[in-house]
Amino acid sequence: MQLEGLGVPAIAICTEPFESGARAMTVLGGIPDYPFAVIQHPIGSLTPEQIRERALEATPQVISSLLARRA
Repeated sequence: MQLEGLGVPAIAICTEPFESGARAMTVLGGIPDYPFAVIQHPIGSLTPEQIRERALEATPQVISSLLARRA
């Protein structure tokens, strides 16, 4: 959100159990519509290949969000 405040398009990525907390942080940060991608939980115990799969899962959300905000 700090990058957004500086005019740098950005997006956060969180896992499903943290979605409500992420939404609360956007409101507290003064950017209630700040976008974030939501991926499956957990990620801490995953192998590098599984992390790559989660990143690929988030990619469409990230691209869509960044492109929508440039319009």
